[in-house]
Amino acid sequence: MPLGGLNEIGKNMTVYEYKDEIIVVDCGLAFPDDEMLGVDLVIPDISYLLKNQDKVKAIILTHGHEDHIGALPYVLKQLNVPVYGTRLTIGIVETRLKEQGLLRDSKLISVNPGECIELGNFKVEFIRTTHSIADSVALAIHTPIGVVVHTSDFKVDYTPIDGKQMDLHRFAELGKKGVLVMLADSTNIERSGYTLSEKTVGETLNDIFGGAKGRILIATFASNVHRIQQVINATYKYGRKLAVSGRSMVNVINVAVDLGYLNLPGDIMVGLEDAIKLPHDKVVILTTGSQGEPMSALTRMAFSEHRLVDIVPGDLVIISADPIPGNEKTVSRVINQLFKKGAEVVYEALADVHVSGHACQEELKLIHTLVRPKFFVPVHGEYRHLKQHAKLAESLGMPPENIFIADNGYVLEFTRDSGRIAGTVTAGRVLVDGFGVGDVGNIVLRDRKHLSQDGLLVVVVTISKDSGSVIAGPDIISRGFVYVRESEDLMEEIKKVVKRSLDECLNNNFTEWATIKSEIKNGVSKFLFEKTARKPMILPIIMEI
Repeated sequence: MPLGGLNEIGKNMTVYEYKDEIIVVDCGLAFPDDEMLGVDLVIPDISYLLKNQDKVKAIILTHGHEDHIGALPYVLKQLNVPVYGTRLTIGIVETRLKEQGLLRDSKLISVNPGECIELGNFKVEFIRTTHSIADSVALAIHTPIGVVVHTSDFKVDYTPIDGKQMDLHRFAELGKKGVLVMLADSTNIERSGYTLSEKTVGETLNDIFGGAKGRILIATFASNVHRIQQVINATYKYGRKLAVSGRSMVNVINVAVDLGYLNLPGDIMVGLEDAIKLPHDKVVILTTGSQGEPMSALTRMAFSEHRLVDIVPGDLVIISADPIPGNEKTVSRVINQLFKKGAEVVYEALADVHVSGHACQEELKLIHTLVRPKFFVPVHGEYRHLKQHAKLAESLGMPPENIFIADNGYVLEFTRDSGRIAGTVTAGRVLVDGFGVGDVGNIVLRDRKHLSQDGLLVVVVTISKDSGSVIAGPDIISRGFVYVRESEDLMEEIKKVVKRSLDECLNNNFTEWATIKSEIKNGVSKFLFEKTARKPMILPIIMEI
């Protein structure tokens, strides 16, 4: 049962159930789209897991990206089960849970690629893969019915930075023995050929660093440890010092250094306060903000809002990341501002300063050919990605009836010989706004959208309890509709409309507040639409004395 990650990018979570036992693979979040006004994060709906929490054995993590681990602090508050993952993944999770005050009560267990864990009828094998974060794994889930291969996010990088290649041999062994179902990453299905090796970014960085005369600022994903290592290598090679800006970047670097995933030569690191005192040609600043996030370090630098660093002419800014779908405008805004400040900006359109962490078509064909599953479920992508991945599987000889394009909440039921969509369970999105989890729903979003588009008009009236006559008002308060001081005539007309509505209520002996409010609302709404062709939210407030 996928609870997230299908027909969307992010929020990855898949439930595997056999008899009265459940394991959960990944626990990710997604970032809000433009329609989700004021929302901070989106996490999966785990109603099904909460109903069956006695069956849940563990949550198993494939790697440390937010779209695979980000919902853990919210889920563990309701469903405290053991969490398994590789060392770096668990290290990143620990920092997240520590910030939320949940670390002491959580049971986190580190495993190494190649190891197996037994959870009742499930035997879960961790298979090393290559991705844009170190310590990524695919899972081979051995069940009494057959083996399920869950690739998670991966690409086939033959020259990884840490020298630890994807265990293609193990995928081939599993394929030879027989795999019942494979769930595979569909993110890059629309790209032909192969994804470039991470090493190509290192070569580009060396060329750029070699020609840079001033200060270098480089923005990338905080979790991309291999990219950070290449920045460190280039910084050291050209005799510069490295400073880090951005809390998430600092946290990941600390964890990666402690666990031995990052190698820091000599005294290369300096504090940001010290870096700004050094000559510009001796400094590299590694920062967050590759997605143009409004509160990120790079954005604040670009708009002169950073506490220590301001962009100056002669700075070279490298944006070593692809815009996540939906973030293109914010990234463009930051790039434009950097150019306005006199910086030189290098981004993916100009040089190979980023490579994807996801497999392109030829790599996906390789995995399909090695694993040779009986049934296939494309995952991790929007509907078009899932559809294209299904077509690719078909082109490799997979019978169409053995391919399942599912949606979040679908129950995919497999026996040794058959597969079917057997129904649905509750699945959807839970919106996180500040400390509130799930208290913002469709109605609240609809109201926020209404307010953002048309504004608010508050009508305040004081009525006599005894006679029902108007003692004070009506007073009109406008927010986001019109500027009151420049629309006095309109305000006076609205007051007349309100008075007419109140007179009608009085004449018809309407004393219920709900009825009076409804009459005011309808009268004002009709008048304003005729007068302005706008539909502001109208909020009548009645006080009784």
